[in-house]
Amino acid sequence: MIILLDISIFSWLEPPFMMRALFALLLLAPTCGILGVHVISRKMSFFTNTISHSTFTGIALGLLLGISTEWSTVIFGVLIAILIINLVGKSNLSVDTITGVLFSAVVSLGIVIVSAMGSVTEGFESALYGDILSVDKIDIIVIGTLLVATLVFELMGFNKLIIIAINEQMARAHGINIKLWETLLGIWVAVVILIGLRFVGLILITAMLIVPAAAGKNFSKSVGGAVGWSVIVAIVSSITGLAGSYFLNSATGPTVILAATLFFMVSLIFSKKYSKL
Repeated sequence: MIILLDISIFSWLEPPFMMRALFALLLLAPTCGILGVHVISRKMSFFTNTISHSTFTGIALGLLLGISTEWSTVIFGVLIAILIINLVGKSNLSVDTITGVLFSAVVSLGIVIVSAMGSVTEGFESALYGDILSVDKIDIIVIGTLLVATLVFELMGFNKLIIIAINEQMARAHGINIKLWETLLGIWVAVVILIGLRFVGLILITAMLIVPAAAGKNFSKSVGGAVGWSVIVAIVSSITGLAGSYFLNSATGPTVILAATLFFMVSLIFSKKYSKL
């Protein structure tokens, strides 16, 4: 009886495509969990939405110009990230205001291009929803490379970015180039979003950057603890969401998001507990 129960519990790992999806999520989850802490601490949640939605315009431009939509998406998204960072540094307006303006602009530009081209929808549905169940070995290598590159980036800039987030004057006193590291962070977050959404869609990649990090911040008072908890929540919610989607026969991305959101709701209890200490 116990043996049969064990087999049924892990039956979702039997299909090869489920195993590949698991590997991909286990590589992507830590990447998003680590970067998500910076997104939360720098109040870049709306930034991630703007970059992810720039995908539609990037695809439209690629189709219009007759070039690879994968390259046009990444290039356009990175340019938007750099533009946002530069405008924030030169304007008295808030980050949310500037990001909101550009969010409206990039989405509108995409709609204008698509409407002018006719009923072209190639690549738009996959960008919106993604399909983690269709990843192959090459995709896993790409996602693994993203994780390694993110770890290298964090080794070089984690402390600098945390100091900048805490106190910019202190960062300048330590000789930290604030503009450089803010730009590098924005570019790398954009790259992770624009490559990651090819596999999981813009809805899930945005949620994976924000929800686990928000939960991690509630679970721990320290930055290091928040990173650890963020990675744990991202990994566990990816596993439970993937398994749940198999047994429920539901869409994988939204199921993962709901699992992560459940962890966030639980983390609110810990947050309230800490506030009373």
